[in-house]
Amino acid sequence: MRGQFPELEYGYEVRTLDLGKDLFIAYRDEGAKEGEVLLFIHGLMSYIPAWDKVIPELSKIYRCIAIDLPGYGKSSGGEHPGTISFYVDALERFIRGLNCGRLNLVGHSMGGQISISTALRHPGLINSLTLLAPAGFETFSFLDNLLIKKYSSVKMILEANKEQIEQSWGGNFYRMTEDVKKMVADTFLMKTLPGFRDYAQVVYNSALGLIKDPVFNSLKNLKCPTLILFGKNDYMIPNKYIHKSLTTEEVARKGAAEIKNSRLVLLEQCGHFIQFEKPEEVIKEIVEFFLEKKR
Repeated sequence: MRGQFPELEYGYEVRTLDLGKDLFIAYRDEGAKEGEVLLFIHGLMSYIPAWDKVIPELSKIYRCIAIDLPGYGKSSGGEHPGTISFYVDALERFIRGLNCGRLNLVGHSMGGQISISTALRHPGLINSLTLLAPAGFETFSFLDNLLIKKYSSVKMILEANKEQIEQSWGGNFYRMTEDVKKMVADTFLMKTLPGFRDYAQVVYNSALGLIKDPVFNSLKNLKCPTLILFGKNDYMIPNKYIHKSLTTEEVARKGAAEIKNSRLVLLEQCGHFIQFEKPEEVIKEIVEFFLEKKR
């Protein structure tokens, strides 16, 4: 089976693991062969390179595995359903296929909500959670959901022009820097590739999947240690069109309060793409989190 975008160049070795059911996951695997294993799950419209600024340093201490979710990057192509259940099932099979025992999930945005759902449904596989600006803390009413569906479509993704793509990327950051240009260029490239129409459908399905399978009311059931990081200047969470008066800090604190064994860190002058905008702080917090777990 063909990957969604095999033409993309990541600049490092990417392996694949067959999941059966005509699915496979592409992944980066670096670092220590013993000790803690960190599994990195990207967000909506993202891919393995989202972690390029933290893996080189963290892999000096831990085994670091970053995946492309099915329908993204170099993983299975096609119009995957994009539901949280679909991704949790794929992630469970991937983890079992690695045969490395219990591991630690590090999820960004949509990857955060997928990580939460995986820990809830398969607690025996997960040691801890690190959630970076996770989806799932913000809650939406039935009317909110209708508005989201009304003002989003596959067509919008397919027809986005260069300026709109750049603006979309810019919305992820408090201050976008030069090193983001590679990911922006990859987005331009993807629009020219055969897999882009299927990818647009997957992104749309994934966005709807987040609101169809909410996790907020289940956060209290999480048992594993959880580190939560939010940028104080996150322009993506909360949704600025639906929750105009709500702040990122309110969303973050409300969600964190539901998770008993959790620690919340709010980063100054930082937007939604935390691991790219504040990599040093993310690395520091993760290392301290694992040191604290050992005590």
